[in-house]
Amino acid sequence: MLGPGKALPASAATAIAQEKAAERAIGTITSSKATLNKLAVPAQSLDAVLGLNILHLLDDWDEAIGRVEQMLKPGGVFISSTMCLGDSLKLKAMKCLVSMGAWLGLLPSLSAFSQQQLLDSLTRAGFSIERHWQPGKKNRAVFIVARKA
Repeated sequence: MLGPGKALPASAATAIAQEKAAERAIGTITSSKATLNKLAVPAQSLDAVLGLNILHLLDDWDEAIGRVEQMLKPGGVFISSTMCLGDSLKLKAMKCLVSMGAWLGLLPSLSAFSQQQLLDSLTRAGFSIERHWQPGKKNRAVFIVARKA
């Protein structure tokens, strides 16, 4: 079991998921590694999309939410965790520092939006929010389960 702040590499997590699916004779799980815009997924073909710690790293996070909505079947779910950098002065300051690092080519760029802006974007894209929560202290990632209408 991993402790707080620890994560498995995506390849290891994928291997574990495939192993568990094989143990249970579940043949309907697939995984892909690609950028969202290059992911070749037919419209309305997925039951679920998992996006962990990614939206705040995208230049056009609002467009990405629209793309996820297009990929999901009606009733499909988008499960995400996202740092909402627009929610506190501390996070806004961090965004400024990271922006300097991004300008130097040392760090990725960050998008600063609030929890409410994220929820509004999901709603505009056609999702209903089933659950959202922010475990632990403020300034942590917000978790959202959104269902496509």
